Amino acid sequence: MDSTELRDALEDAGLSQYQAEAYNTLLRLGTASATELADSCAVPSARIYDVLRDLETKGYIETYEQESLKARACDPAVVLDDLRGRASMLEDAADEIEHRWNEPEVDQHKLSIVKRFETVLQRAASLVRDAETEVQLAATPEQYETLKPALSEALSNGAVVKATLHTDPDAAVDDVEFDGVVTEARHRTLPTPFLALVDRTGTCFAPHSHSLNQYGVLADDYSLTYVFHWYFQTCLWEVWDEVYSVRPTDPPFVYADLRRCVRDVEPCLAEGVGVRARIEGFDTQTGDTAELVGEIVDVNYAGAGETDGSPPLSQLAGQVCLTVETDGARERYTVGGWGAILEDVEATRITVLDYAR
Repeated sequence: MDSTELRDALEDAGLSQYQAEAYNTLLRLGTASATELADSCAVPSARIYDVLRDLETKGYIETYEQESLKARACDPAVVLDDLRGRASMLEDAADEIEHRWNEPEVDQHKLSIVKRFETVLQRAASLVRDAETEVQLAATPEQYETLKPALSEALSNGAVVKATLHTDPDAAVDDVEFDGVVTEARHRTLPTPFLALVDRTGTCFAPHSHSLNQYGVLADDYSLTYVFHWYFQTCLWEVWDEVYSVRPTDPPFVYADLRRCVRDVEPCLAEGVGVRARIEGFDTQTGDTAELVGEIVDVNYAGAGETDGSPPLSQLAGQVCLTVETDGARERYTVGGWGAILEDVEATRITVLDYAR
């Protein structure tokens, strides 16, 4: 570092231009009178005494009388501690600025745009770990491995966990461990954005690695998550092959998605088979929690009854509801799925308890 750079650094550390000039020169001279110092540097003679007094107050120099006012640099220990302390503070400030820029406080916002994918992955892990109803995940095998502990915890909480792993066309997922981690898994052989949807309100999204635009979207919003849910259903789930499932072959059957339930129970109703179920969800008028136990007596959607077997997803894109006649009171309630408005209850979980002819 030359003299000019040192002078600039001293100014950055809080010295004035004249103070930095005088101290820099005094370090070179060792000891000098005020007049000699003024002659050797760019500090005007009229200002040199004030400059020396200020430097002495800061602990940089000491002055003494010997026929005239003289000055010499103090032991630099105090100066070095001050400079190193400032450097440490500036480094800490730089780290904090980087942290705040990369990881904004998500909890205070409905929607956040972030720069780093690691922020999206960390947020997804936090949401998944606390999931109670449903997790829908689209990820690479490597991302899935990172989220496995959180997914396992969600599954142990009782959440339905669906995962689509996306790879290159010639890659396989045979060596991926699904047991104790997910309810169902599918394999997509196309590049896919990262997506995690949790309990109908949490969304974590990032474009796939080949995208020109790299960013992340973090949403804590029911309506936005519903839009991403349909993207997951139609593009990332419905058309891809199942590679793992722990869904039972005999009741009880648990559904977090009413449309999936309708596709399974409608053929039974058409054959005259009784379907008893427990519905957990919310009263659409009051928002209070609701639970119904009884028989599913009807299903309703556009084109209901016109298709043999299970209806395709395209027929279930509009309003879909069940009619449930409760045990005992024999009252009938309409039950909708995610986003229900017209029905009596929005179901978050449907458990088919048994079938009876």
